Parts: sequence; C-alpha cells; structure tokens
Amino acid sequence: MRKARKPSSSTTTTTTGGGGGGAAAAMRVIVPLQGVVQGRGGLFLGTVIPCTLFYFLQLYFKSRGGGGGSRRRTQPPPPSEMETLSPGNSSSSSGLQRVHSRTLISPRGAGAPAHVSSRANAVLKQSDGLYYEGMKRVEEDPFDPTRNPNGVIQLWLAENRLSLNLVQEWLADHATGSITGRELSICRAATYQPFDGLMDLKTAVANFMSQVTERPLFFNPAQIVLTTGATPAIEILVFSLSDPGNAFLVPSPYCPDLDADVKWRTGVEIIPVPCRSADGFNLSITALDRAFNQAKKRGLKVRGVILSNPSNPVGILHNRETLYSLLDFAAEKNIHIISNELFVGSKSKQENQEEFVSMSEIIESEEFDKNRVHIVYSLSDDLSLVGFKTGLIYTHNENVLSAAQKLSRFSSISVPTQHLLISMLSDKKFVRQSIDFCRERLRNIYIEFVNGLKKLGIECMKSGGGGFYCWADMSRLISPYSEKGEIELWEKLLTMVKINVLPGSSCRCVEPGWFGLCFSTLSEKDIPLVMRRIQKVLGTCKSSS
Repeated sequence: MRKARKPSSSTTTTTTGGGGGGAAAAMRVIVPLQGVVQGRGGLFLGTVIPCTLFYFLQLYFKSRGGGGGSRRRTQPPPPSEMETLSPGNSSSSSGLQRVHSRTLISPRGAGAPAHVSSRANAVLKQSDGLYYEGMKRVEEDPFDPTRNPNGVIQLWLAENRLSLNLVQEWLADHATGSITGRELSICRAATYQPFDGLMDLKTAVANFMSQVTERPLFFNPAQIVLTTGATPAIEILVFSLSDPGNAFLVPSPYCPDLDADVKWRTGVEIIPVPCRSADGFNLSITALDRAFNQAKKRGLKVRGVILSNPSNPVGILHNRETLYSLLDFAAEKNIHIISNELFVGSKSKQENQEEFVSMSEIIESEEFDKNRVHIVYSLSDDLSLVGFKTGLIYTHNENVLSAAQKLSRFSSISVPTQHLLISMLSDKKFVRQSIDFCRERLRNIYIEFVNGLKKLGIECMKSGGGGFYCWADMSRLISPYSEKGEIELWEKLLTMVKINVLPGSSCRCVEPGWFGLCFSTLSEKDIPLVMRRIQKVLGTCKSSS
C-alpha cells in the first residue's frame, strides 16, 4: 500500500454528522468526474465544477444525517480503507481515506494469462529429446579423472579438447598484451565496431583457412562475414536464401543441432536424404533427386542442400566427383548449396587417407555458378576454441553477402575477443604447432579408441579421417532391432555405466543401432576406462538376447 501524504501541522481533521461517510461517497464520484471535465473543459472548468458539486453534496449529506445540526463523532472507517500516517504508530494520528476506484476498474488477478507468441510456443513444443536428457545428466555429475572419476563421461558433443594445453600456454603469455597492450587503444576495444567483424580478423581467418586446408586456396576477406559461431552463420544463410515454409535437403545422418539451427526461427523445413551403410553412408545424387521430388509432391519449395564436409557425425570426406555432381544437381534444380566445412582441420594423418576438397576450390577452378555456393566455417573445433564462438560465412553472392552483413548485428563477436584472435592467428609458430599437434593426437586417440571397440566386438565405419566421432555399429546389441531397441541401449549406457553417447536416431539415421562416440574429449588414459564401462553393458545385452 502507498503511504498517505502527511498533512500540514496547522490543520486538523474533523467530521460532523454523517459528513464523513458522505465525503467518501462523494469523492468516489468527484475524482473520476474531475478527470473527465478537466479533459474536455480545461483546467479552470475541470477544477471549479467538481468543487462546486462537492460542496453541495456535502450540504446534502449533512442535512440527511445531521438531525438538527447536532454534532457527533463518527466511527472511524475500517482499517482496509485507511492509509495510516505511520505504520508503526497508527493510533497516534488519523489518516486519509483511500478510495479503491482503481480496483473497480481493473481488479488485481483478473484477466487472461500473459501472451506468448506463436513462434515462442512453437519452440516450446519442440521435444527436449535425448540430447537434453543426456546433457542434464552430464551437468549434474560430470566426469573428471581426479575430482569425479565415477562421473558421466560425455561422448555426445563434438568438442575438441586435445590442444587446450597449447591454447592455455599461449594465453598465459600473450592474452594481456593482446587485449590491453599498447597497440590496442580503449577506443578501439570498447566502442562500436562493424557488426560483421574487423577486417584484420577477416584477413587472419582467411589466411588460417588456406593453411588448415593445405590447398593453394585464396579466401577473399571482403567476402567474409564473421558470426558468433557456426549456428548463426547457418541460420543467416537459411534466412537469406529461403522463406517460411520452404525446405532444405540434408544428407542423413546429420548433426542433431541442425534441426534447431535451420528450423526454429526461420520456419524452414529439413528434408532428410537417407544415406546407408551399404554405400558407406556416402551421398547419392539419386537419393537427393528422390527427396527433391517427394518434397515437391508435399508442396514444399526446396531452396538448397546443406552438406557437411567432412560429414558430421560419420566423418566422410566427400570426393571431387561427389561435389561436381552436387553442383550440377543444384544448377539443374535452381537451388543453393551451403557447404558446412567445420571440421577441416580435424582430418588426422592416416595412411591412405582421402584428401579434403573444399567447395571453394571446385568453384574457383571450374565453370560453376559461384552465386549458388556459400561456405560456413568455425575456428572453434580446429583450435580448441569452442567458447570463443567464432564462425563465418564465405560467399560470392553480393546480395547474400549484403544481407548477411546486416543480419550479423544479431550475432557480432565482441571486439576484445576479435583482437585476441587477431594476435593468436598472427602467431604463425603457434598456429602451425597447434594444427600439427592436434592432428597427431587425433590420429593416435582415434586408432586406440577404434581398436578398443574392436576388441569388444564393435566395428566402426571406416571414415575418411574427418571429424571427432567413431561411428560405431552396435546393431547386434539392440533388441528389438528398431529405434526403441536403440534408445534402450542408449539408456543402459547412460544409467548403468554413465556414458552419454549419440544415438543414430537423433541424427535421422534410417538404420537402427548406429552410435556416435566423440573421442576428442578424451585423453589416452581415459580410453581404457571407457572400454571397461562399455564392456559391462555388453554383458547385459548378451544375457538378454
């Protein structure tokens, strides 16, 4: 309740006859009337007319309740209608009566629930799924080799932790100087800068991309738009290339995050294009064409194909012939290609490994329409910098580039982060050491992890050496042979031995029993522990089969 204004010390409040109750009733009429009259008649009429009416109403109430003019003290009004002068000493002085006209107009607690948009409701209706269930278990009981060796081991998320020690050493030596050194004035670090990124960082990232692909490629910094990770980069491209109700073709299995990246805020659909183990989960143009025609029958306008290269989570490196065929398909159907090349630097040095071919190299060397191809990249995975949230769009299409530059205002990288990355990427020795060290550790851990699963009778898909997953076939361990059996095995791994893995059904894999196990979050010492835990589950599966 609001406190009443303290009355002047030279005035006293007395009521005569029935005037006290009459005044309250009169005020219930006068206060709203004053606002109406003042609004129509100006300040003078809005004051004089209500006051005059109030005076005559006072006389009327006195004549009815006075009984010959005899004075008598009225009973004080109920506490609920009083505003006390002092809450701690209400009996020492009288208060002004409170008029509850506001509650008569809009009673508290009345009305419908607060409105939430249909777009927000659509997101709320999205199933939390196994991803959030597994993540919750990891957050509540995270594995740590020293502090919590019995915690949940996270093998779902594709995260590279193998070169974190190198990053930590570099930051210890250079971070302060990179952000607050002499070369960086406070005006440049703490004021507005271009939303789409500093040109110095674009240049540094372009040089790094050429280095990490190990191909003679030139990326024009002027055609780069920097974003806070790959998620907004994909969403900006989908927003720029399609309208609500349109669709993109996506070869499956694909990363579960892509559903949220593409669909949640744009209103665009994903049409999975099934790839099968019999074909090594390689992309088939026949399957693409079939999915395109099926979408057309459903009344969906297909605007493009989203291709991960290397594929995530399987790890396939798409060869030149596949990329050529895909570009021909896009030209024939008049659609775009978003080439998601996040894990370029993850290809380990293995014998007979396929070469990585960027879509940028194809369109630069051949007569293809460059305006149809748009590349997404991120520093997060190649340099163990997930928390730095640095991604980009690379496109030759001037309209898409201009739209992306404007839309990047919603996902701009902080200026201090950009300056830190400029300094880091300019350190050629660190960059070369980081790339070589990461690839060597990826190779060693991958081989040890795959061999460990093989000893347990679990075979992994032979990938081209890209990405951070072992794509493991556990179909013989599920019963029934269906998505239900697959989810039951996932639950056993999570609840019985505390390992959170990626089930194939979350990736829209059409064959039950495939699982993704991210090995780049582990050290060599962790692998035997993971194998022992998996072996415990295998015993229960065999006994129940």
